[in-house]
Amino acid sequence: MTTLLTAALCVFGVMAYRLLPVSDLPNVDFPTIVVSAGLPGATPETMASAVATVLEQQFSTIAGVDSMVSTSSTGNTQITLQFTLDRNIDAAAQDVQASIAAVQRRLPSDMPAPPSLRKTNPADQPVLYLALYSPTLPLSVVDEYAETMMSQRISNVDGVSQVQVYGSQKYAVRVRLDPRLLASRGITLDEVSSALSAHNVNQPTGILDGYRQAVQVLANGQLANATEFTQIVVAFRNGAPVRLGELGQVIDSVQDARVATWFAERTAAGPPVPARSIVLAVQKQPGTNTVEVVQRVRELMPMFQQQLPESVHLSVLRDNSEAVRDSVHDVQTTLLLSISLVILVIFIFLRSVWATIIPSMAIPMALLGTFVVMYFGGYSLDNLSLLALTLSVGFVVDDAIVMLENIVRHIEGGMPVREAAFRGSREIGFTILSMTLSLVAVFIPLMFMGGILGRLLHEFAVTITASILVSGVVSLTLTPMLCSRFLKPHADNAPAAGSAHRKLYEWSERAFDGMKRFYERTLRISLRHRVVTVSVALLMAILTVVVARQLPQGFIPTDDTGFVFVATEAAQDISFEEMMRHQQAAAAIVAQQPYVMAFMSSMGAGGMGGTGNQGRISMRLKPRDQRPGIDFILDDLRKKLVGIPGLR
Repeated sequence: MTTLLTAALCVFGVMAYRLLPVSDLPNVDFPTIVVSAGLPGATPETMASAVATVLEQQFSTIAGVDSMVSTSSTGNTQITLQFTLDRNIDAAAQDVQASIAAVQRRLPSDMPAPPSLRKTNPADQPVLYLALYSPTLPLSVVDEYAETMMSQRISNVDGVSQVQVYGSQKYAVRVRLDPRLLASRGITLDEVSSALSAHNVNQPTGILDGYRQAVQVLANGQLANATEFTQIVVAFRNGAPVRLGELGQVIDSVQDARVATWFAERTAAGPPVPARSIVLAVQKQPGTNTVEVVQRVRELMPMFQQQLPESVHLSVLRDNSEAVRDSVHDVQTTLLLSISLVILVIFIFLRSVWATIIPSMAIPMALLGTFVVMYFGGYSLDNLSLLALTLSVGFVVDDAIVMLENIVRHIEGGMPVREAAFRGSREIGFTILSMTLSLVAVFIPLMFMGGILGRLLHEFAVTITASILVSGVVSLTLTPMLCSRFLKPHADNAPAAGSAHRKLYEWSERAFDGMKRFYERTLRISLRHRVVTVSVALLMAILTVVVARQLPQGFIPTDDTGFVFVATEAAQDISFEEMMRHQQAAAAIVAQQPYVMAFMSSMGAGGMGGTGNQGRISMRLKPRDQRPGIDFILDDLRKKLVGIPGLR
């Protein structure tokens, strides 16, 4: 029975380990819904009063709303609803959709589309950033490749949630009318708008039905470029047509000309030079393997390179799987090192190969059993779960050592090995049970902790609890069975006289006797000076409290992942051209930083910046062994960026 139980733990533990997703932190779902509404041409004040306020008043009646933040910019309003952690996100989305429908009549009638909502998780950052740029082709053409060919194909990859496009530059025709030319011909803006709507259509034109043949009438009313738009007849004056090109400028442009994104990558020729680009941000589905998702997307890149023109370049700006892979690898190395040290300590004190192997078997069995629990719990291999496994190594081996020590005690007393295993396990079984449950009790409060921190530490608590429980079962079953089969009678364990093992045994005995005598001497001194001993203990306790209060506090320890994120902000009334100059000045400083390998700069309403006076710069640094610490780079950037006038 014990052998079958152990074999089942091994088989299913390995299977579970191979199926566990890999991530940097546990998957914590924050029930958050973002509502977006658009009214082209409206000022931020109009969007706030006519759209945001109306929606906020209705959303405030929804149960479970923890916070509500709205941001209004030119032509756009975005409302972020954060619900309590116990609120079901699907039910909350239905309530939000019902609230939007209830206030539809109170919103401006000329809105091109009703407000839309999407469920989101602020903790889910994109796992991969891809930059697409060309030194010769217009951005609208590059955008067509990014959104039509790449974005849709990447969205179909297993594990990808969505693909966000930063710096989108969809093709559009812009008409810049001259008020003086309109007034001279007596034409109003409404006439121009009506003419544009009437001429740029794509509607069915009918069928010519004959006696023997029917012919489909094909008429393409869609205008493709600015040259075709200039020929639109807006009105007739003095018997002559007035065309659109006579009333102003008609140019080939993009839908949103107030959004800009640049990408730059360091080459052997010199520092990175920013170029206008389109950036694709790939987000993974909750609970999926970050490394596998990124690997699947990267496998598509050779196909994209073949389909793209030679003048369009595709580069990877940021790959989060590299940091996840390195971080998890570091923790795995620490886990293996801790296992090796524990086994080494056991061997040094027991000085027997089989006596070392038997308790050491509890470590892999406990870990494999924990992988099974993690798989059925929907957990992942991340820094916190691997930290729990690393800490549990010292716990899981204690039970087996106690069991082994009690059995060996009877064997050294002359009892047969099999009988010693039975008696030793009976005597110590309740003790091991109490040790296991007392350790589990320490982590029970973490399982029921509320809030975001409780969600984050829940996986840690369950993982370490499962490993302790599995180790208790292994110590009560596998350890006694192995002792009864592989330990030898006490007389057979004595090393032969004159052998190398005998000399090592005698040397270790002398070392242990010396440690014991040193401990006895220090213990007698402490007992003779009890007041001093207790005073030192109280002083250490007081100093612990004092020092603990002086330590800095934070949510998660700072980690150098090789990425730097910069937020820029200017005055609210700044023009797009002036904000672009400010953003380019900041990008030029970043480009001169020798430890920056590549960076993306973005600005404008609707992009990464959020509003027209905000911008973002995301940098990828050189590998850690080729640069100083990240704090040094941050301090250098702060000193230089703060010198840009008008930019914070």
